[in-house]
Amino acid sequence: MRYVCITGRWTMSKRAGAAVLAALLLTAAQTSAADSPDSGVERREVGNLVIEGIPEVPDQVKARLLQYQNTRYASLYGWLGDDSGLVMGSRFGETNQIHYLTQPNGARHQLTFFAEPVRYAAASPAPGRRELVYARDVGGSEYYQLFHFDLATGRHALLTDGASRNGSPVWSRGGDRLAFYSTARNGRDWDLYVTRPGREWPAELALEVEGAWYPMEWSPDDRRLLVGRYVSISESYLYVLDPDTGELVQVNPTPEPVSYRSAAWSADGRGLYLASDEGAEFRTLRYYDLAEGEQRELSADIPWDAGGVDVSPQGTVAFTTNEDGRSRLYLLRDGVRRAVADLPLGVIGGMDFDGAGERLAVEIETPTSPRDLYSLEVGTGELTRWTWSEVGGLDTDSFVTPALVHYPTFDEVKGAPRQIACYYWKPREGEGPFPVVIRIHGGPESQYKPYFSWLNQYLANEMGAAVLAPNVRGSSGYGKTYVKLDNGYRREDSVRDIGALLDWVSEQPELDAGRVAVRGGSYGGYMVLAAMTHYSDRLRCGISSVGISNFVTFLTNTKEYRRDLRRAEYGDERDPEMRAFLESISPTNNAHRITRPMFVIQGLNDPRVPATEAEQMLTAMRGSGAEVWYLLARDEGHGFAKKANRDYQTSAEALFLERHLSR
Repeated sequence: MRYVCITGRWTMSKRAGAAVLAALLLTAAQTSAADSPDSGVERREVGNLVIEGIPEVPDQVKARLLQYQNTRYASLYGWLGDDSGLVMGSRFGETNQIHYLTQPNGARHQLTFFAEPVRYAAASPAPGRRELVYARDVGGSEYYQLFHFDLATGRHALLTDGASRNGSPVWSRGGDRLAFYSTARNGRDWDLYVTRPGREWPAELALEVEGAWYPMEWSPDDRRLLVGRYVSISESYLYVLDPDTGELVQVNPTPEPVSYRSAAWSADGRGLYLASDEGAEFRTLRYYDLAEGEQRELSADIPWDAGGVDVSPQGTVAFTTNEDGRSRLYLLRDGVRRAVADLPLGVIGGMDFDGAGERLAVEIETPTSPRDLYSLEVGTGELTRWTWSEVGGLDTDSFVTPALVHYPTFDEVKGAPRQIACYYWKPREGEGPFPVVIRIHGGPESQYKPYFSWLNQYLANEMGAAVLAPNVRGSSGYGKTYVKLDNGYRREDSVRDIGALLDWVSEQPELDAGRVAVRGGSYGGYMVLAAMTHYSDRLRCGISSVGISNFVTFLTNTKEYRRDLRRAEYGDERDPEMRAFLESISPTNNAHRITRPMFVIQGLNDPRVPATEAEQMLTAMRGSGAEVWYLLARDEGHGFAKKANRDYQTSAEALFLERHLSR
């Protein structure tokens, strides 16, 4: 495996609706009375949450959200080496933990019970083995530590130093070695290490590097290691490493930068299957012959990006394509390629062949069903569902399937307006005009796909709001030219794409252009702040979660091990001209333009976007008189991972939108 009613149309009874409205008015009065006389902002602390300016959330709002907040999902961690079942991740209590399934629709056996979430795990592929390695941090710090877990004995063993950032654990085929990256040497560079299962730190240093390197897969004979090096979304490299001698050979050296999405060894170890954009607009699947140094195209006729790839011990190749955000699965054997039919239309995540190569485990989610695990019989094409993730007892038939729409933006391509892809959740009930919530993804090189989102379903079904999720320029999935359109000095062109979306909204009779909110996280949080500085007169409110507020302070303070990676995307703040530009477009220096309410959400331990980004934005906005709600979690990082924190966050968001998008 690689890799509340806004419209005035209450969906509940009129009596219940009136009760919610009365509660909202009551809490507004209570909040006003409780304001601190010196700051003018109410502040209270509840557990690990610091809450400023946020009223008490009415019980009626919490009650209706409860079912949606109890949605679960399943993550694929792989087949156990003895082929007795699947290891997966899910949440039954407060945090995501490791579970084990012996059969389709069987009971989920929980294996870990930590207060902190397990971020990911990898099951040993070795025949007969029942063990895995998993990653866990503390408080969202992302200083992941790797642990070995022997299912036979139930014993856990720490494999790393307990202080650095560690990741990408890759088992050898025989299960006797484990490769991973670690910043243990200097806190910055991602060196490669090899250790034995259960062995304590220190591990053996296999390759000392500069930058972001990571192991991908052991060769079939376990003598070589496929290694990746990431520079930017547009530039990455592949190498073959002999971990015993340190010999490192670059795969497919080219004069121009190439982007590799994924790669895997062929069953005979003579070559690699890789997704590359060399000489092409999109990444295509290719076979690279290591001895000859030559490659041949395998999916050039598919005008979309090839995504994940996995190869069975018998040589069957499984790979996915990203077709306007939706996934398609293909199998390739003996030169014959076939698309797998009758899969649910949605997004395919991780894949893993079992030891016999007869079954392929896959993650699949659709806009109306959470991520679940399936197995595909390679020979017959039969698809078997292994998990049914809960949706809080809600009727999934009532969920909204988004439409894929395209809207014109400010520039042109071949003499015609450039079209921006956007997913559109339209409420099932009522004729509008509906208020609008624009959801902006992060990255910035991410892509909004038709994932399952309980929040989108809540907004559409319970609040009567339309949801628009655009893939503005800079998003991946639309070719390498498109992904570079927001680089460097063109950063705000992506913000202009949001302005064009507002124009499109104003032309849709079923949408209310006077009631529009923007919401986003991480880079999407920056986009919210930037949109609010440019279009406050056209927006009602904004919600920014772990958002960048100033690119110079962000690049200065983000963790050292990722700083150069971000400079490749945003620009180098050490260059005076670029520094001046980044300061000029940063929301902190334009906060006086924000005249509408804002909700800012932050994790104290965020290593990517430090909490100082939120704090300085709060100071700037409050200094100009804007209404700001603020939520800080002391035990979270880049987004909230603990259910209690996340539940409060989404309840407060619902209240915020309820207040500011109502007529």
